[in-house]
Amino acid sequence: MSQTSGSRQVALGEGTADRSIPAYLPLRADLIGETPYGAPQLDLPVCLNVNENPYPLSDRVVDAIAESVRRVGQELNRYPDREHTRLRQAFCDYLDQESQTRLVPQQLWAANGSNEIMLQLFQAFGGPGRTALGADPTYSMYPEYARDTFTGWELVARRADFTIDLEKTLAAIESLGPSMVLLASPNNPSGTMLPMEELETILKACQGVQVAGAPEGVHPVVVVDEAYIEFRDPGLPSAVSLIEDHPNLAVSRTMSKAFAFAGARVGYVAASAGIIDALRIVRMPCHLSAVTQAAALAALGHADEQLSQVGRLRRTRQETADWLRGQTYRGKPLEVADSQSNFLLFGGHFENRQWIFEELCKRGVLIRVVGPQCWLRVCMGTDEEMDAFRQALAEVLAQA
Repeated sequence: MSQTSGSRQVALGEGTADRSIPAYLPLRADLIGETPYGAPQLDLPVCLNVNENPYPLSDRVVDAIAESVRRVGQELNRYPDREHTRLRQAFCDYLDQESQTRLVPQQLWAANGSNEIMLQLFQAFGGPGRTALGADPTYSMYPEYARDTFTGWELVARRADFTIDLEKTLAAIESLGPSMVLLASPNNPSGTMLPMEELETILKACQGVQVAGAPEGVHPVVVVDEAYIEFRDPGLPSAVSLIEDHPNLAVSRTMSKAFAFAGARVGYVAASAGIIDALRIVRMPCHLSAVTQAAALAALGHADEQLSQVGRLRRTRQETADWLRGQTYRGKPLEVADSQSNFLLFGGHFENRQWIFEELCKRGVLIRVVGPQCWLRVCMGTDEEMDAFRQALAEVLAQA
């Protein structure tokens, strides 16, 4: 959505379900009482809660996608290329341009959003008797991947500034012997980057750790979730640059965010050929449709145009962070986490963040109640949307 005057009808709030599950159904015991994942979404003029790129695709890109899909339309009676060879090559070319790292198609794999990539990683490397390790706070879907694959889920607390506590993380790796170490960079919900030197330390530590219960010589896989990596400041490296030297590293990415491609559901992972082959074992047959492959290829063919608003959103992030730090809540300046993403975690001492959230909703602005208590998260929108956010929040803070 690019205008503040419009609105959209979307899903119900987080954790809601349209109907209860009948008691006579043999639902898995560990799923009883669970609710579906989903950010709260309401019919409001300004939606800044799901970390989308607010700028729609250009007519030129839309036309290219339509033509690409039209060309495969006459072949939809046939199954698609289950290895999506052309798309994997296109991702290699993109990473060469975006991260100055040259990989081969055997080191790339795509799926229906990075969510499916993550689930495949848990299917391949998790399972009963195994543990995945993360850093709290982080993306709230990770424990659901663990639950759905019967994988244990453990967390190490981040520092107060949301950076990784390297010492505690290394100690947890040593004591748990996890099969997976999962770290988001930039982290969601804080936007915090993982420094390359710390990642290399973790990678080297994992190479010397035995996965609990596994045969001798089996070491943890380190997964770095780079869903928001294109929003980092210029000059900061990507974890894909470490893949050649670390065969236990997998780097997950998505086209949903910076590429403004959330509705297309395309994610991908870069890793050693061995990790990719493991994912090929657990993937569903022909999991990536011909239409999805055609749309993604067309978008990647216009990567520069697709990413043309990234710099603008970086500036919006910095301007919004500066503005937020100038606001006060009950006499205290707002805290803002340092972010390399397209969102900001702010507050730090909101005693009743739900009240602030609801007051913003009354003014037509939807953000996210997520992360540690006393914090809220806002995604960067268009200039008009951010004006509306600032005006609404200033009013709410004045009443607090």
